[in-house]
Amino acid sequence: MVHHNTSESEPRIYGFTRTASAVLTHLICIVFSVFIALLSRPGTSLFSWHPFFMTLAFSFFMTEAILLFSPHGSPIKRFPHKTKGRVHWILQCLCLSCAVLGLAAIAYNKHLNGKPHFTSWHGLLGLLTVCVVGLQSLAAVPLIYHSLAKGWSLAKLKRYHAASGLVTYLLGSISLLLGLCSAWFTASVREHTWYLSALCPALSALIIMNQVTSAYMAKKRLQS
Repeated sequence: MVHHNTSESEPRIYGFTRTASAVLTHLICIVFSVFIALLSRPGTSLFSWHPFFMTLAFSFFMTEAILLFSPHGSPIKRFPHKTKGRVHWILQCLCLSCAVLGLAAIAYNKHLNGKPHFTSWHGLLGLLTVCVVGLQSLAAVPLIYHSLAKGWSLAKLKRYHAASGLVTYLLGSISLLLGLCSAWFTASVREHTWYLSALCPALSALIIMNQVTSAYMAKKRLQS
């Protein structure tokens, strides 16, 4: 009898933990994006647009795009999968747009100041991430318009897209973390604020990674 109650409580605890993690990720991406916006004060200088747009792209839009498919924390959980897919693609396009604007701002700012481009790991990885996001968005078109996926299994395309999307998200998170190591950010915050800020993309990445891998493992169990 005790064993029966324990087995019933496990799914409840599991669901509560998943929901709490999803809600926490929503809060993190919003609070972190607002914090960087307040710190950078976009519009006060050309450089100020770089951290603002990049954070908006990789912390807010990309995170929310993936959370749409969370069974425990999606804001449109009751909508059909097709609708989620289209909203996901729109958010990813907004992510790409913001990333391109952020990249253009820092490139033009360096050009005006006569500084070399992409000389740091942050710059190189940021450029790579923007390119990968663009490719990821293009590769998602056949998932929306299935007629373009001739000769390809739709289920296989979804698995490839989920795996590459997770890699893209991790690249974005690492780019954000490297950005927090920049001279601008370290000079703008105190030490404890830096650690709290670094915790935001790191924790979000762990939760998103768990969401994607758990969904993949669940599908594998259903197919076996």
